[in-house]
Amino acid sequence: MREKDAPLGQKPQINLARSTPGRMWLISACAFLVIIQSSLGDSFSSLGIALVTVLSATLTEALLCYHSRKSIPLKDGSAVASALILAILLPNHIPPLYAAAGAAFAMGIIKFSFGGLGSNWLNPAAGAWLFVRFSWPEAFRMALGNSPLILSPDNPALAFSYSTGTGSSAVDGLVRSILNGSIFSLTRAELPGGYIDLFISSAGGIIADRGLGLLLLGTVIISATQVNRAWAPALYLGVYGALVRIFGALPFGGELGEGDILFGIFSGGTLAAAFLLSGDPATGAKSTTGFLLTIAAAAFTGFIFRYFGAEPYGVILAVLLLNTLVPLIRDIESGFFYEKQRSP
Repeated sequence: MREKDAPLGQKPQINLARSTPGRMWLISACAFLVIIQSSLGDSFSSLGIALVTVLSATLTEALLCYHSRKSIPLKDGSAVASALILAILLPNHIPPLYAAAGAAFAMGIIKFSFGGLGSNWLNPAAGAWLFVRFSWPEAFRMALGNSPLILSPDNPALAFSYSTGTGSSAVDGLVRSILNGSIFSLTRAELPGGYIDLFISSAGGIIADRGLGLLLLGTVIISATQVNRAWAPALYLGVYGALVRIFGALPFGGELGEGDILFGIFSGGTLAAAFLLSGDPATGAKSTTGFLLTIAAAAFTGFIFRYFGAEPYGVILAVLLLNTLVPLIRDIESGFFYEKQRSP
């Protein structure tokens, strides 16, 4: 059922152009591509994390359904999708036991205890990431190491390293010269060194940042197939990028308008947040106006958390905050945006 045909009192599922299994398996396929790209540069550690999360999530769901005498809904793909999304949000060198615990938490606490698919109040994968991130903060930090993919006020040079092309690879130089001599020459612009390396990085980090190229492709595929509103990721990244450009240099001693948009979008889990928003039809408001404001609020909050807060992956925290505010947002919509529909 599409959004415009949904009655006001219906559960908040929007723009469901595909069946639940179709959406979940599509999201799973896109997330798995990200894991494959990351695995090629870390001796398949990323693939191991993914396999552990999928096994833990499906086993937990099967055991809980068996205990409650419910049919096991593994065919709908929701457990696999949540597990793979959790995997791409975790560092590629996180201890597998912690990844397994996160997947079990996603299924057992966030999803199952609130009634199953469609009734949970948090995105299961993002909620499980929060559980792992703050249950074992030292292990999480050690798994990341001194990754150049992390924006840290403690090391301001990282914020601008890609603007100067410091330490860029030979592949980066080759691709950059081709692009600067063709596409960018038409606009009289020039791509600085280092940005191509973001798409082929072998540094430690969350799997989503290490599989950036296929994550971007997956986000486009999900948007094009209308799992959610197709323009959600574009709006999110547009607002976020504008904030980074205007204010992003301030925490590092820079001036207004000097923020590095490309580094801001292509690191820190920013594309992973866009992927979450594009793949979760229950996240956000039902009206177009409400949805615009909600996505803009997620971008603004994520920017504040990441650049002015203490969390390098603040964009994921912003998505979780958005989840918790959805019931309030829809109550406001019911009393404001749809008042005319209630009138006789």
